[in-house]
Order: sequence, then structure tokens, then C-alpha cells
Amino acid sequence: MLTPEQLDSLRRDIHFSAELGGRTLKFQSTWGIFSPREIDEGTRLLLSYIEVASDADCLDLGCGYGPVGLTLAAMAPQGRTLMVDKDFVAVDYANRNARLNRLDHAEAQLSNGFDQIEPGRTFDLIASNIPAKVGKELLSLLLHDAHARLKPGGRLYLVTVNGLRQYMKRNLTEVFGNYDKLKQGPHYTVALALR
Repeated sequence: MLTPEQLDSLRRDIHFSAELGGRTLKFQSTWGIFSPREIDEGTRLLLSYIEVASDADCLDLGCGYGPVGLTLAAMAPQGRTLMVDKDFVAVDYANRNARLNRLDHAEAQLSNGFDQIEPGRTFDLIASNIPAKVGKELLSLLLHDAHARLKPGGRLYLVTVNGLRQYMKRNLTEVFGNYDKLKQGPHYTVALALR
């Protein structure tokens, strides 16, 4: 059984720093959010292959506490970065982490995929570490909506577990007309599709 001190310790925010996109970012997180103590392997792989212009408008789809979106914001200081997640706790921590890192041009909001993003808002770059268990229906919606929300020439960067690699190749080719496997690691694959 846990002592009151151990319970208090578990209730405290988790704090750590990580080197991402050539910058050191600080994070606060909590239990119940994906990978709360460190940047997961898939996110690290994704961020090592993203290229972003300094004035890009970016979207982090399924942001968690913000590692992908805040890295994009740091790499695109003249742009705007929107981070969305369907988990209100994740959104709260992503906004806290934007303030913590003084990235005033980044914000997080609640949205299940694209459903709460202001109509007509488009992006130069969309990035996502897609959870393996979202289901093919939601994946199809996300890919079609991403295509609709990217500006011409815009880029969609995805990292998925290797088990979804062929599915993503087939569906990105169908929706975008192209697919580029940037990197396949032991567990994750980074893919790029252009609008």
C-alpha cells in the first residue's frame, strides 16, 4: 500500500527537459498523459526528420503535452502553431508548456481530429504521432481532413508503429497521390505526404 507521502509525490507534476529539433525544451506533465516522463521513441524519430520553414503555420494533431507542437513552434518562430488533442488534461499541459518555453505563437485547444479547428484555417505543415489503436475509421478521417487543411505544397509528417506502415502507404497514396518513407526504425516509421 502507498504511503500518504508516496501518493503526494505521484500527484506532483513531472518536470523534465529534452533536446528536440536542436533546442532544449522544458516540459511539465502528469500521469495519464502519453509518455509523461520522457519523449517517446516515435516522437524523437518524427522530429529528427521534419523540415519546417521559419514562418510556417503548423498543426500538431494529437499533441499530448506538446513535444511535437512546441518543437515546431521553436523551429518556426515567425509562424503560428496550433496543437490539438481530445484530452483536456493534455491540452492544459500543452498550453502550460508553451508558456514555460515562452513560445507565445503556439496554443493548444480541444479538438477530436479537426472537428473544433476554425473552419477554413489551413496549414503549411501538419505533424502527428498517430496512436496505433485509433482505428481505421478515424485514421481515414484524419488523412482526408489533413489533405483538405494543407495549403498547396503543404506537408503531412506522420510517425506510426511499423505494423501500420503498409496501411499508411496505401492510404496516403490514395488520398495525397504520393507517399515517401523517410525512415523506418526498429519500431516506428516516419512518412511524408505532400499536398
